[in-house]
Amino acid sequence: MTDPAVPTDLLARDRSGPRGGVPLLLVHAGVADRRMWDPVWPALTAERDVLRIDLRGYGASTARPADDVLRPVDDLLAVLDAEDVARCHVVGASYGAGVAVELALREPDRVASLVLLAPGGSLLTEATDDFRAFAAAERAALAAGDLDAAVEANLRAWVDGPGQPADRVDAGVRDLVARMQRRAFELTADWDDVEEAEADPPVSERLAEVTAPTTLVAGGLDVATVAVAVRSLRAALPSATLHEWPDVAHMPSLERPEQVALLLLSATG
Repeated sequence: MTDPAVPTDLLARDRSGPRGGVPLLLVHAGVADRRMWDPVWPALTAERDVLRIDLRGYGASTARPADDVLRPVDDLLAVLDAEDVARCHVVGASYGAGVAVELALREPDRVASLVLLAPGGSLLTEATDDFRAFAAAERAALAAGDLDAAVEANLRAWVDGPGQPADRVDAGVRDLVARMQRRAFELTADWDDVEEAEADPPVSERLAEVTAPTTLVAGGLDVATVAVAVRSLRAALPSATLHEWPDVAHMPSLERPEQVALLLLSATG
């Protein structure tokens, strides 16, 4: 758990498992926070040193950036320094996958390997029809001040999967993501003037520079925009290992925790 001696504006985090090896750093999706790793946490920490974080504006990382600019990679590096982690395996989900790749580009010596689950965020290069439909629904709901509808738009897109029924996944998974997403909406409700620093050139244009061994996980029921990102990653990183799970959408750690835990232990062993 967080060391009380560490400044409170550092990211909220948990660390557990046997020390001595290269730790795993888990970076959550944009519809979630570090609780998305709950189902895989016991299996991972039984064998490995694991660190999971809440990115700024999610979960318990409530501190607004002092200059109103989000710099998630800087935040991660501050946490790694505070935890005395010189090198780690980085596991990123969705938005967190983009942050993970940016970290690997910025500090290649600190990233032993990458595992990118349903890669999104700065790795997305094309807005497909299903993504545009989701974005329009979320935008309209937020403009109307209807958080329930905004949360539901995210659940339909990222948990159920486009065109899939709401009962496709366990109700507990839907409820957890709803609580995490609502928390992020509420926490950042007055952050209208907060911007995110953009990599220049964009991360998506520098994929061929990634040197860390990379594993990709793609769900067959995911938003098509993610499939485009996976194809871009495969083209730029031909040696990357791709796992395609046809009956999974955007949140594999919640849909298939046992499978994800085994994959992470194998890919980072």
